[in-house]
Amino acid sequence: MIPPVAPASAADVVDFPMVELRGTPVERGRTYGAALKSQVLGSVALYTAQLRAMNHDWSAIAAIAREFLPLVEGYDPAYVEEMRGIAEGAGCDLEHILLINARTEILQIGRQRAGIPDEEPDGCTGAVILGSHTAHGRLIHGQNWDWRPECAHTTVVLKIRRDDGPDLLTMTEAGGLARCGLNSAGIAITANYLECDRDYAQVGVPLALIRRKALEQQHMALAMKAVSCTPKSASNNMMLSWSEGFAIDFECAPDEAFPIWPDENGMIVHANHWTGEIARTKIRDTGIPFVPESFYRDWRVRRALAAKAGQIDRDALKAAFFDDFGVPYSVCRPPRPGAGGSISSTVAMVVMEPALGLMEVCPMPALSTRFTTYTLEMDGAACHAAGHTPGL
Repeated sequence: MIPPVAPASAADVVDFPMVELRGTPVERGRTYGAALKSQVLGSVALYTAQLRAMNHDWSAIAAIAREFLPLVEGYDPAYVEEMRGIAEGAGCDLEHILLINARTEILQIGRQRAGIPDEEPDGCTGAVILGSHTAHGRLIHGQNWDWRPECAHTTVVLKIRRDDGPDLLTMTEAGGLARCGLNSAGIAITANYLECDRDYAQVGVPLALIRRKALEQQHMALAMKAVSCTPKSASNNMMLSWSEGFAIDFECAPDEAFPIWPDENGMIVHANHWTGEIARTKIRDTGIPFVPESFYRDWRVRRALAAKAGQIDRDALKAAFFDDFGVPYSVCRPPRPGAGGSISSTVAMVVMEPALGLMEVCPMPALSTRFTTYTLEMDGAACHAAGHTPGL
Protein backbone atom coordinates (compact mmCIF):
# COMPACT_ATOMS: atom_id res chain seq x y z
CA MET A 1 0.00 0.00 0.00
CA ILE A 2 1.35 3.41 -1.03
CA PRO A 3 0.61 6.43 1.21
CA PRO A 4 -1.36 9.28 -0.41
CA VAL A 5 0.40 12.42 -1.59
CA ALA A 6 -0.59 15.84 -0.23
CA PRO A 7 -2.34 18.25 -2.64
CA ALA A 8 0.08 20.85 -4.01
CA SER A 9 -2.44 23.29 -5.49
CA ALA A 10 -6.16 23.97 -5.85
CA ALA A 11 -6.20 21.73 -8.92
CA ASP A 12 -5.26 18.77 -6.71
CA VAL A 13 -8.09 19.35 -4.21
CA VAL A 14 -11.10 17.05 -4.57
CA ASP A 15 -14.44 16.93 -2.76
CA PHE A 16 -14.77 14.31 -0.06
CA PRO A 17 -16.85 11.36 -1.26
CA MET A 18 -19.99 10.42 0.66
CA VAL A 19 -21.49 6.98 1.17
CA GLU A 20 -24.84 6.11 2.77
CA LEU A 21 -24.79 3.15 5.16
CA ARG A 22 -27.65 1.09 6.56
CA GLY A 23 -28.31 -2.37 7.97
CA THR A 24 -26.53 -4.23 10.75
CA PRO A 25 -23.14 -2.94 11.94
CA VAL A 26 -21.26 -5.55 9.92
CA GLU A 27 -23.40 -4.84 6.83
CA ARG A 28 -22.75 -1.11 7.17
CA GLY A 29 -19.06 -1.84 7.51
CA ARG A 30 -18.91 -4.03 4.41
CA THR A 31 -20.68 -1.37 2.35
CA TYR A 32 -18.32 1.29 3.70
CA GLY A 33 -15.13 -0.69 3.06
CA ALA A 34 -16.14 -1.75 -0.44
CA ALA A 35 -17.41 1.67 -1.55
CA LEU A 36 -14.41 3.58 -0.21
CA LYS A 37 -11.73 0.91 -0.53
CA SER A 38 -9.04 3.14 -2.04
CA GLN A 39 -9.54 5.80 0.64
CA VAL A 40 -9.51 3.22 3.47
CA LEU A 41 -6.32 1.64 2.16
CA GLY A 42 -4.85 5.13 1.81
CA SER A 43 -5.51 5.76 5.52
CA VAL A 44 -3.93 2.43 6.37
CA ALA A 45 -0.86 3.20 4.27
CA LEU A 46 -0.44 6.67 5.79
CA TYR A 47 -0.36 5.48 9.39
CA THR A 48 1.52 2.24 8.88
CA ALA A 49 4.19 4.29 7.09
CA GLN A 50 4.43 6.65 10.06
CA LEU A 51 4.84 3.76 12.46
CA ARG A 52 7.33 1.97 10.21
CA ALA A 53 9.38 5.18 10.24
CA MET A 54 9.60 4.64 14.03
CA ASN A 55 11.10 1.18 13.30
CA HIS A 56 7.91 -0.76 14.08
CA ASP A 57 7.22 -3.62 11.66
CA TRP A 58 3.68 -4.75 10.90
CA SER A 59 3.68 -7.44 13.59
CA ALA A 60 4.51 -4.80 16.21
CA ILE A 61 1.92 -2.37 14.82
CA ALA A 62 -0.78 -5.06 14.78
CA ALA A 63 0.08 -6.03 18.35
CA ILE A 64 -0.43 -2.44 19.53
CA ALA A 65 -3.75 -2.27 17.67
CA ARG A 66 -4.92 -5.52 19.27
CA GLU A 67 -4.33 -4.02 22.71
CA PHE A 68 -7.39 -1.84 22.05
CA LEU A 69 -9.65 -4.69 20.91
CA PRO A 70 -10.98 -5.83 24.32
CA LEU A 71 -11.43 -2.23 25.39
CA VAL A 72 -13.48 -1.39 22.28
CA GLU A 73 -15.51 -4.60 22.65
CA GLY A 74 -16.29 -3.66 26.23
CA TYR A 75 -17.31 -0.14 25.22
CA ASP A 76 -19.58 -1.20 22.36
CA PRO A 77 -19.33 -4.60 20.61
CA ALA A 78 -21.17 -3.17 17.60
CA TYR A 79 -18.15 -0.98 16.87
CA VAL A 80 -15.94 -4.05 16.51
CA GLU A 81 -18.52 -5.64 14.21
CA GLU A 82 -18.61 -2.51 12.06
CA MET A 83 -14.81 -2.45 11.92
CA ARG A 84 -14.74 -6.13 10.91
CA GLY A 85 -17.15 -5.29 8.10
CA ILE A 86 -14.98 -2.38 6.93
CA ALA A 87 -11.94 -4.66 6.88
CA GLU A 88 -13.83 -7.30 4.87
CA GLY A 89 -15.13 -4.74 2.40
CA ALA A 90 -11.75 -3.07 1.91
CA GLY A 91 -9.77 -6.32 1.88
CA CYS A 92 -7.53 -5.56 4.86
CA ASP A 93 -7.07 -6.76 8.45
CA LEU A 94 -9.16 -5.78 11.46
CA GLU A 95 -5.96 -4.41 13.00
CA HIS A 96 -5.69 -1.95 10.11
CA ILE A 97 -9.14 -0.56 10.94
CA LEU A 98 -8.37 -0.47 14.66
CA LEU A 99 -5.25 1.53 13.77
CA ILE A 100 -7.32 4.16 11.96
CA ASN A 101 -9.89 4.44 14.75
CA ALA A 102 -7.22 4.69 17.46
CA ARG A 103 -4.59 6.46 15.39
CA THR A 104 -4.02 9.27 17.94
CA GLU A 105 -3.40 6.75 20.71
CA ILE A 106 -1.45 4.19 18.64
CA LEU A 107 0.87 6.77 17.09
CA GLN A 108 1.70 8.09 20.54
CA ILE A 109 2.26 4.60 21.96
CA GLY A 110 4.49 3.90 18.98
CA ARG A 111 6.52 7.03 19.71
CA GLN A 112 6.84 6.16 23.39
CA ARG A 113 8.02 2.63 22.69
CA ALA A 114 10.51 3.92 20.13
CA GLY A 115 11.73 6.68 22.44
CA ILE A 116 10.59 9.41 20.04
CA PRO A 117 9.08 12.67 21.42
CA ASP A 118 5.57 13.75 20.44
CA GLU A 119 6.05 16.39 17.76
CA GLU A 120 3.03 15.85 15.49
CA PRO A 121 -0.10 17.12 17.23
CA ASP A 122 -3.44 17.74 15.58
CA GLY A 123 -4.28 21.41 15.57
CA CYS A 124 -7.86 22.64 14.98
CA THR A 125 -9.84 25.74 15.88
CA GLY A 126 -13.54 25.28 16.69
CA ALA A 127 -16.48 27.57 17.37
CA VAL A 128 -20.18 27.44 18.16
CA ILE A 129 -22.62 30.37 18.22
CA LEU A 130 -26.02 30.11 19.88
CA GLY A 131 -29.08 30.99 17.82
CA SER A 132 -29.74 33.97 20.10
CA HIS A 133 -26.69 35.63 18.55
CA THR A 134 -27.00 34.60 14.89
CA ALA A 135 -28.69 36.45 12.05
CA HIS A 136 -31.41 33.82 11.57
CA GLY A 137 -31.88 32.48 15.10
CA ARG A 138 -30.32 29.06 14.41
CA LEU A 139 -27.22 27.70 16.13
CA ILE A 140 -24.04 27.44 14.00
CA HIS A 141 -21.15 25.11 14.79
CA GLY A 142 -17.88 24.52 12.96
CA GLN A 143 -14.15 23.97 12.97
CA ASN A 144 -10.93 24.00 11.00
CA TRP A 145 -9.34 20.56 11.19
CA ASP A 146 -5.53 20.77 11.13
CA TRP A 147 -3.53 17.62 10.49
CA ARG A 148 -1.61 15.87 7.72
CA PRO A 149 -2.46 17.29 4.27
CA GLU A 150 -2.32 13.77 2.81
CA CYS A 151 -5.65 13.23 4.58
CA ALA A 152 -7.29 15.46 1.97
CA HIS A 153 -7.27 12.28 -0.15
CA THR A 154 -8.43 9.92 2.61
CA THR A 155 -11.25 11.90 4.24
CA VAL A 156 -14.83 10.81 3.60
CA VAL A 157 -18.38 11.66 4.67
CA LEU A 158 -20.71 8.99 6.05
CA LYS A 159 -24.50 9.17 6.23
CA ILE A 160 -25.47 6.40 8.62
CA ARG A 161 -29.08 5.19 8.77
CA ARG A 162 -29.76 3.54 12.13
CA ASP A 163 -32.67 1.46 13.42
CA ASP A 164 -31.76 1.95 17.09
CA GLY A 165 -31.24 5.71 17.35
CA PRO A 166 -30.84 8.90 15.35
CA ASP A 167 -29.26 8.87 11.93
CA LEU A 168 -25.93 10.65 11.70
CA LEU A 169 -23.73 12.53 9.26
CA THR A 170 -20.01 12.55 9.95
CA MET A 171 -16.78 13.59 8.26
CA THR A 172 -14.00 11.17 9.16
CA GLU A 173 -10.78 9.63 7.98
CA ALA A 174 -11.60 6.66 5.75
CA GLY A 175 -11.98 3.57 7.89
CA GLY A 176 -12.93 5.64 10.93
CA LEU A 177 -16.33 5.48 12.59
CA ALA A 178 -16.61 9.25 13.21
CA ARG A 179 -14.72 12.49 13.65
CA CYS A 180 -17.02 15.52 13.58
CA GLY A 181 -20.61 15.82 12.46
CA LEU A 182 -24.27 15.99 13.45
CA ASN A 183 -27.22 13.71 13.99
CA SER A 184 -30.94 13.80 13.20
CA ALA A 185 -31.72 14.83 16.79
CA GLY A 186 -29.88 18.12 16.20
CA ILE A 187 -26.73 17.26 18.16
CA ALA A 188 -23.34 18.20 16.68
CA ILE A 189 -19.74 17.63 17.75
CA THR A 190 -16.28 18.88 16.83
CA ALA A 191 -12.97 18.18 18.55
CA ASN A 192 -9.44 19.50 18.75
CA TYR A 193 -6.06 18.65 20.18
CA LEU A 194 -5.15 19.21 23.81
CA GLU A 195 -2.27 17.80 25.81
CA CYS A 196 -1.49 17.62 29.52
CA ASP A 197 0.77 15.94 32.04
CA ARG A 198 -1.81 13.19 32.73
CA ASP A 199 -1.78 11.80 29.17
CA TYR A 200 -1.08 8.09 28.60
CA ALA A 201 -0.99 7.19 32.26
CA GLN A 202 -3.99 4.93 31.53
CA VAL A 203 -5.52 3.20 28.52
CA GLY A 204 -8.92 4.55 27.58
CA VAL A 205 -11.51 4.45 24.81
CA PRO A 206 -10.17 5.82 21.51
CA LEU A 207 -11.26 9.41 20.98
CA ALA A 208 -12.90 8.74 17.61
CA LEU A 209 -15.26 6.22 19.21
CA ILE A 210 -16.29 8.64 21.95
CA ARG A 211 -17.29 11.13 19.26
CA ARG A 212 -19.25 8.41 17.47
CA LYS A 213 -20.98 7.53 20.73
CA ALA A 214 -21.99 11.17 21.25
CA LEU A 215 -23.47 11.30 17.75
CA GLU A 216 -25.54 8.18 18.43
CA GLN A 217 -27.45 9.83 21.27
CA GLN A 218 -31.04 10.99 21.00
CA HIS A 219 -30.64 13.51 23.83
CA MET A 220 -27.97 16.11 24.56
CA ALA A 221 -27.66 14.96 28.17
CA LEU A 222 -26.49 11.53 27.01
CA ALA A 223 -24.08 13.02 24.48
CA MET A 224 -22.54 15.09 27.28
CA LYS A 225 -22.26 11.95 29.40
CA ALA A 226 -20.43 10.12 26.60
CA VAL A 227 -17.91 12.94 26.20
CA SER A 228 -17.35 13.87 29.82
CA CYS A 229 -17.52 10.51 31.59
CA THR A 230 -15.72 8.07 29.28
CA PRO A 231 -12.11 7.28 30.35
CA LYS A 232 -9.58 8.34 27.74
CA SER A 233 -5.89 7.68 27.08
CA ALA A 234 -5.15 11.29 26.19
CA SER A 235 -6.52 14.79 26.49
CA ASN A 236 -8.90 16.19 23.91
CA ASN A 237 -11.22 19.16 23.57
CA MET A 238 -14.75 18.23 22.49
CA MET A 239 -17.38 20.82 21.65
CA LEU A 240 -21.04 19.79 21.68
CA SER A 241 -24.06 21.73 20.47
CA TRP A 242 -27.80 21.12 20.30
CA SER A 243 -30.24 22.72 17.89
CA GLU A 244 -32.65 23.26 20.81
CA GLY A 245 -30.39 26.14 21.90
CA PHE A 246 -27.51 24.86 24.01
CA ALA A 247 -23.77 24.37 23.60
CA ILE A 248 -20.94 23.28 25.87
CA ASP A 249 -17.25 22.62 25.50
CA PHE A 250 -15.39 19.95 27.47
CA GLU A 251 -11.66 20.27 28.00
CA CYS A 252 -10.99 16.60 28.68
CA ALA A 253 -8.05 15.19 30.57
CA PRO A 254 -7.89 11.38 30.46
CA ASP A 255 -9.70 11.05 33.81
CA GLU A 256 -11.60 14.33 34.16
CA ALA A 257 -13.57 16.81 32.06
CA PHE A 258 -13.81 20.57 32.59
CA PRO A 259 -16.87 22.34 31.11
CA ILE A 260 -16.85 25.72 29.36
CA TRP A 261 -20.14 27.51 28.60
CA PRO A 262 -20.94 30.15 25.96
CA ASP A 263 -19.72 33.68 26.75
CA GLU A 264 -21.69 36.94 26.83
CA ASN A 265 -21.78 36.91 23.01
CA GLY A 266 -23.40 33.47 22.98
CA MET A 267 -20.31 31.73 21.64
CA ILE A 268 -17.57 29.28 22.48
CA VAL A 269 -14.26 29.41 20.62
CA HIS A 270 -11.46 26.97 21.32
CA ALA A 271 -8.04 26.25 19.81
CA ASN A 272 -5.35 24.01 21.33
CA HIS A 273 -4.49 25.39 24.77
CA TRP A 274 -6.33 24.86 28.05
CA THR A 275 -8.49 27.87 28.94
CA GLY A 276 -10.77 26.84 31.82
CA GLU A 277 -9.78 28.36 35.15
CA ILE A 278 -10.30 25.16 37.13
CA ALA A 279 -8.50 23.05 34.54
CA ARG A 280 -5.48 25.35 34.59
CA THR A 281 -5.17 24.95 38.37
CA LYS A 282 -5.20 21.15 38.13
CA ILE A 283 -3.21 20.19 35.04
CA ARG A 284 -0.03 21.28 33.28
CA ASP A 285 -0.44 22.20 29.62
CA THR A 286 2.32 20.25 27.84
CA GLY A 287 1.16 20.97 24.29
CA ILE A 288 2.10 24.63 23.93
CA PRO A 289 5.63 23.98 22.55
CA PHE A 290 3.97 22.35 19.52
CA VAL A 291 1.12 24.87 18.96
CA PRO A 292 2.23 28.24 20.42
CA GLU A 293 0.06 30.11 17.91
CA SER A 294 -3.01 28.63 19.59
CA PHE A 295 -3.00 31.66 21.91
CA TYR A 296 -3.96 33.99 19.06
CA ARG A 297 -5.91 31.61 16.84
CA ASP A 298 -8.91 31.44 19.16
CA TRP A 299 -8.55 35.17 19.94
CA ARG A 300 -8.68 36.03 16.23
CA VAL A 301 -11.81 33.92 15.61
CA ARG A 302 -13.54 35.21 18.74
CA ARG A 303 -12.81 38.83 17.83
CA ALA A 304 -14.07 38.39 14.26
CA LEU A 305 -17.31 36.80 15.44
CA ALA A 306 -17.88 39.26 18.29
CA ALA A 307 -17.74 42.12 15.77
CA LYS A 308 -20.78 40.56 14.06
CA ALA A 309 -22.71 39.53 17.18
CA GLY A 310 -26.39 39.21 16.31
CA GLN A 311 -25.62 39.10 12.58
CA ILE A 312 -23.55 35.93 12.39
CA ASP A 313 -24.36 33.48 9.62
CA ARG A 314 -22.42 30.61 8.05
CA ASP A 315 -20.51 33.02 5.82
CA ALA A 316 -19.37 35.01 8.86
CA LEU A 317 -18.04 31.86 10.51
CA LYS A 318 -16.30 30.85 7.29
CA ALA A 319 -14.67 34.28 7.07
CA ALA A 320 -13.38 33.90 10.63
CA PHE A 321 -11.99 30.45 9.83
CA PHE A 322 -10.32 31.69 6.62
CA ASP A 323 -8.27 34.14 8.72
CA ASP A 324 -4.62 34.17 7.59
CA PHE A 325 -3.16 36.39 10.33
CA GLY A 326 0.30 35.08 11.21
CA VAL A 327 0.46 32.81 8.17
CA PRO A 328 1.66 30.03 8.02
CA TYR A 329 0.90 29.80 11.77
CA SER A 330 -2.66 30.93 11.13
CA VAL A 331 -6.25 29.88 11.76
CA CYS A 332 -6.37 28.73 8.13
CA ARG A 333 -3.07 26.89 7.87
CA PRO A 334 -1.37 26.36 4.50
CA PRO A 335 0.87 23.29 4.22
CA ARG A 336 3.95 23.95 6.36
CA PRO A 337 6.58 21.90 8.19
CA GLY A 338 5.47 20.78 11.64
CA ALA A 339 7.61 20.54 14.76
CA GLY A 340 8.68 16.99 13.89
CA GLY A 341 9.45 17.72 10.24
CA SER A 342 6.21 16.36 8.75
CA ILE A 343 3.90 18.67 6.81
CA SER A 344 0.84 20.07 8.58
CA SER A 345 -2.11 22.04 7.20
CA THR A 346 -5.80 22.77 7.60
CA VAL A 347 -7.22 19.64 5.97
CA ALA A 348 -10.85 20.77 6.05
CA MET A 349 -13.15 23.57 7.16
CA VAL A 350 -16.50 22.31 8.45
CA VAL A 351 -19.53 24.55 9.08
CA MET A 352 -22.80 23.05 10.38
CA GLU A 353 -26.35 24.11 11.15
CA PRO A 354 -27.65 21.18 13.20
CA ALA A 355 -31.29 22.32 13.03
CA LEU A 356 -31.19 22.04 9.25
CA GLY A 357 -29.15 18.83 9.16
CA LEU A 358 -26.63 20.76 7.07
CA MET A 359 -22.86 20.33 6.95
CA GLU A 360 -20.67 22.33 4.55
CA VAL A 361 -17.11 21.12 4.01
CA CYS A 362 -14.20 22.84 2.24
CA PRO A 363 -11.17 20.57 1.73
CA MET A 364 -7.76 22.26 2.06
CA PRO A 365 -9.20 25.78 2.55
CA ALA A 366 -5.78 27.46 2.25
CA LEU A 367 -5.64 26.15 -1.32
CA SER A 368 -9.31 26.12 -2.35
CA THR A 369 -12.47 27.90 -1.19
CA ARG A 370 -14.94 25.42 -2.73
CA PHE A 371 -17.53 23.99 -0.32
CA THR A 372 -19.63 20.86 -0.72
CA THR A 373 -22.95 20.67 1.12
CA TYR A 374 -24.02 17.41 2.77
CA THR A 375 -27.46 17.05 4.34
CA LEU A 376 -29.34 14.77 6.72
CA GLU A 377 -33.10 14.51 7.21
CA MET A 378 -33.98 15.63 10.74
CA ASP A 379 -36.44 14.20 13.23
CA GLY A 380 -39.40 16.16 14.62
CA ALA A 381 -37.75 17.99 17.55
CA ALA A 382 -34.82 19.18 15.49
CA CYS A 383 -37.13 20.32 12.71
CA HIS A 384 -39.12 22.42 15.16
CA ALA A 385 -35.86 24.04 16.29
CA ALA A 386 -35.31 24.98 12.65
CA GLY A 387 -38.71 26.61 12.53
CA HIS A 388 -40.61 24.16 10.36
CA THR A 389 -42.61 20.95 10.65
CA PRO A 390 -41.51 17.64 9.07
CA GLY A 391 -43.29 17.02 5.80
CA LEU A 392 -44.23 20.68 5.25
